Amino acid sequence: MSVLSAPVAPAASPPVFSPEEIAARARRIREPVHIVSGPAGRELGLAAGPLPEGPVLGTLPPLYPEWLGGRTFCEAHGVRFPYVAGEMANGIATTRMVSAMAGAEMLGFFGAGGLAYAEVERAVHALADELRTRANWGVNLIHSPAEPALEFRVAELLLRCGVPRISASAYMELTPAVVLCSARGLRRGADGSIVRRTRILAKVSRPEVAERFLAPAPAALLDLLVGQGRLTPQEAGLAALVPVAEDITVEADSGGHTDNRPLSVLLPRIALLRDALCHRYGYHRPVRIGAAGGLGTPAAVGAAFALGASYVVTGSVNQTATEAGLSEEAKAMLCEADVADVAMAPAADMFELGVTLQVLSRGTMFAQRAARLHAAYRAHGSLEEIPPALRAAIEQNVLRASFDEVWQHTRAFWERRDPSEITRAEADPKHRMALVFRWYLGSSSRWAITGETARRTDYQIWCGPATGAFNRWVAGTFLAEPANRSVVQIALNLLEGAAVLTRAHQLRTCGVPLPSEAFAFTPRGLA
Repeated sequence: MSVLSAPVAPAASPPVFSPEEIAARARRIREPVHIVSGPAGRELGLAAGPLPEGPVLGTLPPLYPEWLGGRTFCEAHGVRFPYVAGEMANGIATTRMVSAMAGAEMLGFFGAGGLAYAEVERAVHALADELRTRANWGVNLIHSPAEPALEFRVAELLLRCGVPRISASAYMELTPAVVLCSARGLRRGADGSIVRRTRILAKVSRPEVAERFLAPAPAALLDLLVGQGRLTPQEAGLAALVPVAEDITVEADSGGHTDNRPLSVLLPRIALLRDALCHRYGYHRPVRIGAAGGLGTPAAVGAAFALGASYVVTGSVNQTATEAGLSEEAKAMLCEADVADVAMAPAADMFELGVTLQVLSRGTMFAQRAARLHAAYRAHGSLEEIPPALRAAIEQNVLRASFDEVWQHTRAFWERRDPSEITRAEADPKHRMALVFRWYLGSSSRWAITGETARRTDYQIWCGPATGAFNRWVAGTFLAEPANRSVVQIALNLLEGAAVLTRAHQLRTCGVPLPSEAFAFTPRGLA
């Protein structure tokens, strides 16, 4: 007859007091750790396992990367980790990347910005077919003031295909497209609460824009959509009771569109605004604040959570991932960048407005050449007004083609995408000049994606200082190898490292003398 023996409690481990042993014990984040005093009562050390004999000053419970953010974010989006791989325009954030993140119980967004409608449609259908049983994936909806019809058409596509999550980016004002995505499908649940079919994550970098997403949708836009038959009166009535977005991503000093605000300033400011508006409108559900921009190391991710972020969004660092839709040559350029190797340049989609974005400067002349085009646009009323010497310099050194040749390429593009732009350009010489110059800005991004080696010095690669910080962190480690740099491994290592650093900070605030190596995390293969 067999007898089941009682479980044996783990043996207590002796306390440790040397700097090396303290650092090693602190890294065991998934175990409780006891803070103990030494024999003399003055020095502090650490013990693991059951409560040790002698004075125990405190105990920290286990810590997991899953617990770093707000639990309501994970519950709302059906994810295990409070982590998002953000959209990178022109499909650089690929469907492969979105699928990998969904499979790893995180959230990823396809980079639809800048793509033609047909390309977005193919990607959305592919994702919807593959991930139809999941809620943790999404697609980007970008504000397109120059192409409002395309923006609205993409919004309708996302709703028609049942895309569960939409990242709204680059918005300065609310548009019918983003309000439609927020309000379509709103209904009352069995308990009377308002249920959303589609969840909006709004990227903002200014308090005034955050306020628009934190407030209910404007009555004028709701009435317009009801009048067009795109919303029911019931949906519009419920939209007046909830914020446009229940997830506000505070975008600090990021690659791409950015206002270069420090996260430590911007996130607390918008969190205060969130609290005030939630109180004003009497919302019954919490509105979550996320952090994006500058997140390239575990220290930065840990700091974002310490600021109160419910989730983090990474962008630039994922461009070197194996799934990223960027040429190997452009990825290699990114891998050489340091924190100062970035510059501001005119944005193709908002060229006429003077909006700038952050790009890689090391190894490419794009920022300087794009700035030269925008200066010419501001100074002159048409291509014909540009002085001959300046015209020759732009044609030879920037465009590498004559204005007339570029206009023919541009005209062919807009004939396929939106013929009204040609009509407008023929009536407005300054708009024609803008379209010619925007050809260079749009092409430079595509050259980096396809690896057009002859135009290497014209590559437009969106990049913030976080890329340089990431490169220094992974140098000489597992993640330095391109084949190991999947979007999931990047995410898991950033989160694991952030948890290790968080535990170290907890212990330091308790007075434990931690050496500097306790605040370092070396990337490794994680599952």
